Amino acid sequence: MRALRIESIGKIAIADVPDPVAGPGEAVVGVKAAALNRRDLWIKLGQYAGLKFPCIPGSDGAGVVLSVGQGADSSWVGREVVINPSFDWGPSEKAQGPRFSILGLPRDGTLAARVCVPAQQLFPKPAHLSMEEAAAVPLAGLTAWRALMSRARMAHGERVLITGIGSGVALFALQFAVASGGEVWVTSGSDGKIARAVKLGARGGFRYDSEGWAAAASKEAGSFDVIIDSAGGAGFGNLLELASPGGRIAFFGATRGSVPELALRRVFWKQISLLGSTMGSPADWSAMMAFVSGRSLRPVISDIFPLEHGTEAFDLMERAGQFGKIVVQT
Repeated sequence: MRALRIESIGKIAIADVPDPVAGPGEAVVGVKAAALNRRDLWIKLGQYAGLKFPCIPGSDGAGVVLSVGQGADSSWVGREVVINPSFDWGPSEKAQGPRFSILGLPRDGTLAARVCVPAQQLFPKPAHLSMEEAAAVPLAGLTAWRALMSRARMAHGERVLITGIGSGVALFALQFAVASGGEVWVTSGSDGKIARAVKLGARGGFRYDSEGWAAAASKEAGSFDVIIDSAGGAGFGNLLELASPGGRIAFFGATRGSVPELALRRVFWKQISLLGSTMGSPADWSAMMAFVSGRSLRPVISDIFPLEHGTEAFDLMERAGQFGKIVVQT
């Protein structure tokens, strides 16, 4: 089969690789569409733990079940599915266990004609979604759901700030919050991305690269009950200033690095909760997919590439030129 394979750090190419075979409890899915995440880029750049090369990246995928191994439910064969990329979460809803992993490393991922996964990771494709749309949901949707709903426990009528709008996770958080009755505001380094977020239901937005943006946000929107962030870095202090008393800040990444100084007095005096979040449990997955289906939500897709142009998809993500998910048709 054809696959988009990372051969070594920085080197990615189309390769012919053996077809996967389903082992006990597993299923082979004929992948129709896959989607990129920052994780895939970090693996390509050698900036991720547990690297091994060559490897087939890709955590997101949708397709048709071709075969199952011994002990797996044969009724899956021929069905359209989307794959839950969160493997071996463990018994606790509080956090993932020591065996937790994500599809696409160490296990070969979805940027290939076929992928083999445990059958328990299969989920019926929502009928209202195309294959490309379904492929865009898994990792970003699950990450956004856990951060916003399971960790921050956003409630109807609350004011929500989502930083760095344009990424897949941030856009899902926007869609989930709007659909749940939140008053949502965003930040971005692009006026165009803020305008597009407003069309998706945001009340407005702020340029985080503008001096004094946090003071302007406070004046225009007030304080925020829930803040969803993936950047961290020196600007995290602005989020503490913008959080309401008793507010919750959930963060699932640190693209701008660690916070150099954390104003602890502000945290305890305002009784702010700082909530780390990673991917999601099987319960999070089921709740998120039910919400997507029940509200007929559709992910925002930025660009679609054929597998043969997968390197261009990675280039687009590396220069942060997308608004929404980058999808690869396999």
